[in-house]
Parts: sequence; structure tokens; C-alpha cells
Amino acid sequence: MGSSHLLKIRQESKIALPKIFDDITNVCFSSFLDKDYQTKEEIKKEFPLSYSDVFLEAKGSNGKHHPPLKVGVVLSGGQASGGHNVIIGIFDAIKKLNKDSSLIGFLNGPQGIFNHKYKELTEDHLHLYRNTGGFDLIGSGRDKIEKEEQLLSSLKIALDLNLDGIVIIGGDDSNTNAAILAEYFKSNKCHTKVVGVPKTIDGDLQNKYVDISFGFDTASKTYSELIGNIARDALSAKKYTHFIKLMGRTASHLALECALQVHPNLTFIGEEVALKKQSLKDLSKEITDLVIERYEKGKNFGIILLPEGLIEQMVDMNELIAALNHLLGTIDPGSFDQKQLIEHVTQHLNKSESETFKCLPPEIQKQLLLDRDPHGNVQVALIETEKLFIHLVQKNLREVSFKGKFSPIAHFFGYEGRAGFPTLFDATYCYSLGYAAAALIKEGMSSYMAAISGLSSNYESWKCYGIPLTSLMRFEIRKGKKKAVIEKALVNLKGKSFLTFSKLRESWREGDDYTFTGPIQFFSEIPDIQDVPKILNK
Repeated sequence: MGSSHLLKIRQESKIALPKIFDDITNVCFSSFLDKDYQTKEEIKKEFPLSYSDVFLEAKGSNGKHHPPLKVGVVLSGGQASGGHNVIIGIFDAIKKLNKDSSLIGFLNGPQGIFNHKYKELTEDHLHLYRNTGGFDLIGSGRDKIEKEEQLLSSLKIALDLNLDGIVIIGGDDSNTNAAILAEYFKSNKCHTKVVGVPKTIDGDLQNKYVDISFGFDTASKTYSELIGNIARDALSAKKYTHFIKLMGRTASHLALECALQVHPNLTFIGEEVALKKQSLKDLSKEITDLVIERYEKGKNFGIILLPEGLIEQMVDMNELIAALNHLLGTIDPGSFDQKQLIEHVTQHLNKSESETFKCLPPEIQKQLLLDRDPHGNVQVALIETEKLFIHLVQKNLREVSFKGKFSPIAHFFGYEGRAGFPTLFDATYCYSLGYAAAALIKEGMSSYMAAISGLSSNYESWKCYGIPLTSLMRFEIRKGKKKAVIEKALVNLKGKSFLTFSKLRESWREGDDYTFTGPIQFFSEIPDIQDVPKILNK
């Protein structure tokens, strides 16, 4: 890994901790029942040995010497800034418990567990990665541990290495996998505990105790800087309309956060579009109206934000995609050439689905027919929604004989936000999550998610919780089968953040109230975390 002046400073920067972790040997957990939680009998049947409705809160106790711990850690899913600090937090915590403790890093995601690919992580390794982005210390992957042979192989390595615990750092699917692994270990009387850590830049892993998943703050600030740069350029050139798609498959948290940060002219929130049952035609007309309204005010430019998952949340596109998913599941797409495949699906769609499909430009039609993800769903990141809307708006403007200028530019911000240096907030949050995971393993807890709560207050007062993974689960249909999974958290349309946005967006529509956040600031003279994501005020 190459070096830079900033990297060296980041490596040497001290990471703050909440007061609860002043002495990790003192940390224990008190159990409590959440009065708002109702037992999920179906989930309980699925996880009979590891199901729990007992929540945990970290407290202080009499410190005592602790025997060495041997802990494994794995990064699962897409990158999110701060992952390295979670690993370093685990390492520092278990070393403070006992200097002879050791940390094993499984390589390239969950496959590293069942393929027995790992390495011991030492201070010499970890020093280079303190406060850095990316997952390159041990790599990541999207494999699942769910087949019997994978579970059996994972059990074997846990026993062979005599692991006290495995920490799975990932999103909703990865933490679902943690629950499956914990249940399997218990059923085979394996002493290895399994703990999950909430990670995803989409921000859709939230609940009463998890204010936000790590990586979201860094991603939203990175995108907000880029959007602000584009807004300044648009304000300067006064001749381009920018269509900017942002990551966020199901939830629109990133789009909402960036809108609150930058104040673009128009932002679609997928959850609102779905609730109102708006169609592709509805949204393209809204954009067209915006272009005309701004032209009439002498403004041939603008900024439009589109969440990645919007393509599935428009009522007509949702119906079309569901039909295509079903059709493609009944044939071998590889046995058709592109033209034949389009003809085949068109013939087997109903009238309204066929009309929607035919109104799409050929390139979008092809993208809708690409290979599905492991769950059988369309890969929304590969569908150029931003270009689709440009095509439809151009068509609409021609139909009304628009006399102004419409010069659209398409952008997709995704990978740019996933692996940069973590913000001060994410660096601190992630280090604390590492301590929380280590504390849960120290106390012998399994099938729990490590949580740090109270993130909108000073970091010293942050609280640490253990959340039963099974308490976050519900049944969904995946590839035609009922499956227990951790539920995604969508934008709360009655929450403070969305209501604030909905009150202000009309003034942003025709005005040029752009806010320029500038680059992320990694250092502060005051060691408190004030610059938290705006959506934490939910």
C-alpha cells in the first residue's frame, strides 16, 4: 500500500472511545425486556436454540483478569468506510483483556471461513490500517454460509482454531447469515460465539438501538461534496441539467441525506413514490415540468437526485420487473440472442406490462433482462435510471414543442463513496463497535448484534447494547421460498428528517439554494462528534 502525508497522520491519530469502554475488563451486560418487542413465534421455530427476546445493555462491574480470547473476524458484502477500525477495535479490546489474546482474519469474505483461508492479525498489520477506508486488510465477499457443507466446514475451522468467537461485519443479509451460523454452532454444541456488526452505506440497517449503520456518514458526505461541486458548476455554466443516481437499492436514506445536505432542485424518495403509487410517466412529467418552470425563470440548469432503487418503486416498473423476474426464472436466457429474448418476454407480458416495456429505450430493455442477483432480483445498479429519465424528458419536451435549452448530463455515484478515509464520526463509531463486539464475546453472548446508540450526542455518553439477531428478523419470499431475514429499514415518511425535507423541497425547486459542503474534515480540535448525519434527527 502506497503512503501519503494524510495517510501517515491518520495512522497516528488517536481514536476516542465512549466512557463505558474506559476499562474493557469492567464491562458486563445487564439484560432487559423491550416493552415494545413482541415475541416472533415463527422466527422462534426457525431458530429454536438461539432465539432470544432478551436485550443487553453494557454496564460496569468489578474488573478481573480475563483468560486469553481467540476471535475470528470477517468482512462481508460491499465496502463501507470504517471497517478497518471495527477490526482494530476488536484487536485492541481483546489485547486489553489479556495480552495473549489473538485475532484471526478470514480472507475475502465468508468463503474464507468455509474454505479455511485466514491469517493472524498483529499490531504490525493493523497499524497501517488505522483510520483508513476500504476492506483491503483482509478483503470481503458476498458468499453466504448456508449450505450444509459450508456450515459443516465452518464448524470444523471454529473447532480446529478453538475460536471463542467470530465477528461478522456486514449488512442485513450478512447479519442474517450470522444468525444462521450461531444456530448451527449451538445445535452442534460448539462453544464459538457469533456476533454481528451493522455495516452498509445504504443506511437501511437501523432500529431502536442502531441509529445508523457504519459507512453511511462517510458515503453521504462524499456524495454531498460531489453533488455540491456539480451544483456549483451548474450555477456557473447555467446550461446543464444533471441527473444524479445514488446508491441505495431498497431504501432512499442516502438520497434523503444528500438532499438535506445540498438542497438540489428535485429529489425522488423511493418510499414516497411507492406509497403514492406513482408511475414512470408521473415522475418523468414532474421532471419535465421542472425543466419548463426553470426555463421560464431564465434557468436552463438544475440538479436532480435519483435513488438507485427508484426503478423498482414506480408502480408500473415494479409490476414489469416482477413479471420479468418470473419469466426469466422459467427459461434459460442464454439460449436466446438479445433480439429473441426481447421478443419472447414481450409476447408473454400482459397488456400493461408490455406497454411499459415497449416505451423503454432498447438499452434499458437489455439492462432489465440482465442476470439476476443471488436472490433472483434485478440488479438495479446496472439499470441506468438516470439515462432513462433523460430519454423520457427529451421525448416529453419535443411533444410540447419546448423552445428552451435542455442539456442533460447523467451521473451515477456509487463506488466513489464506499472506501474513502472514514469521517471522524465513522472512525470513532467503528472503533467503538469493535469494542462492543469484543465485550459481547467476552461475556459469552452469541447471535447478538453489537450496537452503539445515542450517536447524535457527545461520543463520551454513547451507550453499548447487544440486540438479539432474531429480534430483527421476519419472513420474506426469496426465489419463491419463504426465508427468515433481517428486515431492511426504509425511510420513515412520518419522521422528522423526511418532514423537514418535504417542507423545504418546494423552495429548492425553482430557487438555487445549493449548499456546498466541501471536502470531509478528518480532524477536530474538539474531540466530540457534532457533525453527525442529519437523518439521525429522525
